[in-house]
Amino acid sequence: MTIRLVRPTIDHKEQAVNYRQEHFDFGERIINGSELWDQTENYEEWLTSVTDNTKAETVNPNWVVTDTFFAVDETGNIVGIIDLRHTLNDFLKDFGNSGYSVRPSERRKGYATEMLRQVKQVAKDAGLNELHLSVERSNEPSVKTIVRNGGVYERSFEFEGEQADIYRIVL
Repeated sequence: MTIRLVRPTIDHKEQAVNYRQEHFDFGERIINGSELWDQTENYEEWLTSVTDNTKAETVNPNWVVTDTFFAVDETGNIVGIIDLRHTLNDFLKDFGNSGYSVRPSERRKGYATEMLRQVKQVAKDAGLNELHLSVERSNEPSVKTIVRNGGVYERSFEFEGEQADIYRIVL
């Protein structure tokens, strides 16, 4: 299993639309780590937004500097999406520095663990010393992904009636 993280481009449009649709077909309306790709109908608008949000000079005033990556396999297919928020504002303190999703048909293959491992290096290269990640307690696969990447339980909170935990990963 070999994947690499790539920044979204216009060339990914068809695959990105199919990726999103697979989540929807699976009954998932929220695609974690997608920087609202689950709520945006127009790929070009989404692409402009995620590109603008990579730089302090162009980041949306309601966001923080964020890198968004597709995880692509050796054939170039999108198997997941992950983001890296360089800072946490008051809104993000319970959501953490990174969110990620794996295409439903590609789960249980280790992609999420590898995606997070690779984004840790991106974070380190960007000067971050640690990451904070949140996860619903009931999402056991994601808890395991975080722990495999060095995550240590930090605190709990409640979100929309569900218990969630924050883990810290020292880089």
